Amino acid sequence: MARALAEQAQIPDIQPLTFEERLGLLVEREADERHHRQTSTRLRRARLTQTAVAEDIDYRHPRGLDRALLRRLLAGDGVRGHQNILITGPTGVGKTYLACALAHAACRQGDTAWYQRLPRLLEELTIAHADGRFLKLMAALARVEVLSLDDGGLASLDGERRRDLLALLDERYQTRATLVTSQFPVAHWHDALGDP
Repeated sequence: MARALAEQAQIPDIQPLTFEERLGLLVEREADERHHRQTSTRLRRARLTQTAVAEDIDYRHPRGLDRALLRRLLAGDGVRGHQNILITGPTGVGKTYLACALAHAACRQGDTAWYQRLPRLLEELTIAHADGRFLKLMAALARVEVLSLDDGGLASLDGERRRDLLALLDERYQTRATLVTSQFPVAHWHDALGDP
């Protein structure tokens, strides 16, 4: 607010405004600055791999995107409804971009998000078992409002990794939104998991 007050002093046309109007401008500026800092912090913590925003999604490319559904998801309906969102398709159609755009939109709306490739997350969970951080990591992942897991089905899953993934998804079920991208159609997921 001090910086905004100094800037106000440099504006020649500010004198006709009343004290209340100038104070209102200062308070509004401070609220905007705080919102911007909080959004920046959420985006940094989300660790998105792409700078993807809803406004840049290309609907002209024939990917089978449902504009109305995507618009609702970008508006936060999936987050508020604690829905699981699955994005499938072949390599190169923009699954990761869409996942990052949805997480970015959530951060802009005040929700927390976290992006991770599923194979890397499974490695992290294995390491967390070994060094005693597993419960703490699972609790942190359970609190994130939008968990974006990219490249589902690429890593082979042994029994422990399947149990960890099940525990994570079960912890988040109907309490938080989880987004999974995969090159494989959902019909092939049983094979990829190794245990229907």
